[in-house]
Amino acid sequence: MNTASPTALPAKSALPTAWQQKLHPHLRDGEAVIAGLELDLDLNLRFAAGIVIVTSQRLLAASDLDADWQEWSYRPDLALAHHDHAGVGTLELHDSQRRLAAWRYTLGHNPEALRLIKHFGQQCDAVLNGHAFKEPEHATCPSCKAPLPEDQDDCPICTREIHTPPSTWTLFRLWRFAKPYKGQLLLGFLLTLASTAATLVPPYLAMPLMDNVLIPYQNGQSIDVNLVALYLSGLFGAALVAWVLGWARTYILALVSERIGADLRTSTYEHLLRLSLEYFGGRRTGDLMARIGSETDRICVFLSLHLLDFATDVLMIGMTAVILVSINPWLALVTLLPLPFIAWMIHVVRDKLRHGFEKIDRVWGEVTNVLADTIPGIRVVKAFAQEKREAARFREANKHNLQINDRVNKVWSLFSPTVTFLTEIGLLIVWGVGIWQVSKGLITVGVLTAFLAYIGRFYTRLDSMSRIVSVTQKAAAGAKRIFDILDHVSSVPESQNPVHLQRIEGSIHIKDVGFRYGNRAVLRGVDLQIRPGEMIGLVGHSGSGKSTLVNLICRFYDVSDGAILVDGVDIRSLPVAEYRRHIGLVLQEPFLFFGTIADNIAYGKPNATREDIIAAARAANAHEFILRLPHGYDSMVGERGQTLSGGERQRISIARALLIDPQLLILDEATSSVDTSTEKEIQKALDNLVRGRTTIAIAHRLSTLRQADRLVVLDKGQIVEVGKHEELLARGGAYFKLYQAQQRQAENEGLVELSEGIA
Repeated sequence: MNTASPTALPAKSALPTAWQQKLHPHLRDGEAVIAGLELDLDLNLRFAAGIVIVTSQRLLAASDLDADWQEWSYRPDLALAHHDHAGVGTLELHDSQRRLAAWRYTLGHNPEALRLIKHFGQQCDAVLNGHAFKEPEHATCPSCKAPLPEDQDDCPICTREIHTPPSTWTLFRLWRFAKPYKGQLLLGFLLTLASTAATLVPPYLAMPLMDNVLIPYQNGQSIDVNLVALYLSGLFGAALVAWVLGWARTYILALVSERIGADLRTSTYEHLLRLSLEYFGGRRTGDLMARIGSETDRICVFLSLHLLDFATDVLMIGMTAVILVSINPWLALVTLLPLPFIAWMIHVVRDKLRHGFEKIDRVWGEVTNVLADTIPGIRVVKAFAQEKREAARFREANKHNLQINDRVNKVWSLFSPTVTFLTEIGLLIVWGVGIWQVSKGLITVGVLTAFLAYIGRFYTRLDSMSRIVSVTQKAAAGAKRIFDILDHVSSVPESQNPVHLQRIEGSIHIKDVGFRYGNRAVLRGVDLQIRPGEMIGLVGHSGSGKSTLVNLICRFYDVSDGAILVDGVDIRSLPVAEYRRHIGLVLQEPFLFFGTIADNIAYGKPNATREDIIAAARAANAHEFILRLPHGYDSMVGERGQTLSGGERQRISIARALLIDPQLLILDEATSSVDTSTEKEIQKALDNLVRGRTTIAIAHRLSTLRQADRLVVLDKGQIVEVGKHEELLARGGAYFKLYQAQQRQAENEGLVELSEGIA
């Protein structure tokens, strides 16, 4: 045996110290550890420690720290198989004749299991082909070819926009929304330039008014009334022109900014609707609402108010600086002394504020998430008397929001007074230098007065300009969160060369389809042909892949392997919206929008006539109960249809599907959440709905599928049986076991109607 230390695994996959100590004496000379999978379940699904290790020479396994090692040397017929079901992964070692060993683990260890299988295959090939042992290579990103981290499927380079801190440059990306209004923006800029110039006229007129009128009057000369009237008229005219121009530029730029904000909201929402269900699965509703709502409002306020003020401040500072230099260069130089210090402070504070405001946005998303969870689910909250718990959850999120805001305010509270202090020091220096120059006869009192008037405006604008740092960083953080949505590409893309089907016959070929959620295989090698007008029932245990299969047929997700063909055409080559117009979907939990019953029935066909709506409701067995409502078809159903019973909502959902007259029909547990009497009413509606349509029905109650042409039994993501009800019962396989289990349940609950319906 080898007494040297074994070759270490990558840091993130390193074996626990206890296992290293146990393994060490059993390694052979030159044997290196390649990969390891730490187990947390035994074969009876009890929590227990264990480990499986791939070395350069063999496969090793131990059930616990006290057990002996099992070993299998690599040979041609040795293979590792992997599958998962209901949160449990299974690893099986077998040869050409039998299974040699099996191990189980929770799916949190699935990445290590997949890596172990990969390295097992590599080492088998290396040993059997006589190759020297090589350290395993890291997987690479298929897009940029960068090495992937050991436990990650996402490339840190390709997905870096998610983690990139916001930059002020992000605001320049808003130009794509501002470009359609470039004429109005140019006009607004010219008006800003003119109004700023008009506001600089009064101090310039104050200089001759002081030197030519007031000071001579103090020296005993009489006042020239015409000269005073001329100067005062100039001051009034400048103020009037500045007011008119200021009003015009504010109005025009406010209109433009509101339209940019509206376009930004619309584009973000439309893009959000085009994203696949996969995107929404990882996001909170409150966060998305905050982005489209409050973030776009913040950007709109920035564009309409703060950016306009910033442009005015820049123009005012620039023009004032030119005037000051033209009046007295040396005094102007003294005036500009605080500028370098203020610029340095802005540079230091900017990054801290930007990161702080991004955190504020994220934390505010947590607050809105609590609201988005609680308000729609208020019935559940009250039913379980969890008001205090939800209030505590909101209080905690709000407290976190307060803490983050306090940190940012600590930085900002120091910055703003410091800028004000520096400008006051600058003004004090100008007073001192100005008085000295007046005493030496270098300038007149009128020049000093005009200078101080300009300096007051200069420093006011400088202080205002420094405050723009805060709102700019807030807007930059908000713009980044908006563009994070706009930059996201749907995982269900539109075809570059779409195929248009005017009419669908209804044949479906599910061709060797596989699908994975991350590392978890949900469907494997599913192959099924469905004839036009045929009704297929999907049955199986929870987690067997039934809903996933219909989601793939609806193209809410795209297959990982294989293809789904409709009338011989791959659905990935069809325009998504055009294809889904041929599909009617009835869900287990029907979703109704706030509005009238007529609006909800006509949701898929907004231009439907009242006669069409009533005909669909009659076919769905809904017409009678609708007429009993206070306002009939114009009755409001409330948010999510909470004013209606479950069976009433389901029949409206069926009427909605009937109205669009789809050729493909998906029934996803359409009767599982209602009682037996309501199920009969819904079943009558479903009988009308499925007639003449290719139908795929999922049902927990097997009685619902009594009219199916064929039943397809799924287990662990694979089709295990296909046939009619009687045929499958005769086989005594998976369907027979499901049938027996439901019969026993029906007998226990006294629901004999279930077994009679199936028989």
